[in-house]
Amino acid sequence: MNRDRTGRSGTGAVARERIRAGAAEPTSGLAPGLVQANLIAVPADWAFDMLLFAQRNPKPCPIVDVLEPGQVESILAPGSDLRTDIPGYRVWNNGVLQEEITDATEVWRTHPDLVSFLIGCSFTFESGLVEAGIPIRHQEAGRNVPMYRTSTACRPAGRISGDLVVSMRPIPAHQVAEAVRITDRFPAVHGAPVHIGEPAQIGIDDLDSPDFGDAPVIADGDIPVFWACGVTPQAAVQASAPPFAITHSPGKMFITDEPEDTFRQ
Repeated sequence: MNRDRTGRSGTGAVARERIRAGAAEPTSGLAPGLVQANLIAVPADWAFDMLLFAQRNPKPCPIVDVLEPGQVESILAPGSDLRTDIPGYRVWNNGVLQEEITDATEVWRTHPDLVSFLIGCSFTFESGLVEAGIPIRHQEAGRNVPMYRTSTACRPAGRISGDLVVSMRPIPAHQVAEAVRITDRFPAVHGAPVHIGEPAQIGIDDLDSPDFGDAPVIADGDIPVFWACGVTPQAAVQASAPPFAITHSPGKMFITDEPEDTFRQ
């Protein structure tokens, strides 16, 4: 099927409209072939620190768009509204999670200078894995992807610091090399894995107890494979305590109109 910058058969706009109408499930597998993005929005006087943090940590924080202060429509999705077009939002005050909501319009209005960063999401390359016959266990089980804090510190920037967060997909051992090859072609959505195998080596004690998302489904012969995750800025928000921030809820992304091929190398 032909793809262009308006998305694949308008599926991005259709997905956003469904989300705007109240759909609140994780977005893994939704609108395949289109780029998905994490959200972190901070007050304008924290925006440079966040931009520098992302620049210094491109693996977990590959920026695909930065909006002007107060802007809510991304160039990657004309007609979109970041306040309504994500299935779930987290509202943070001084590094403390205050609430999770499905519409951020009212809380956004109380902070009109927010600068929004859209960070590429690994859900984008899942369609390539599926096309190669590599199972996506959390999709098959109808679950959110498991995500874990690690013991790996990100490079700090100004007032922002924090540890790396990773997502994990169990991959059959004979397909790990192919999964690495496929995802390596997508550096703008985290690229190749950051770790394969023993989770304790990156500070994860219990795979069955992720810090975000749902417990994994691991089949016989699977090996845990870990990718850098766009939830990393949320760990940084907790560690650095900006006065206010809005993020997506883990696993619930902003769906753009941008074809994945735009960011494929």
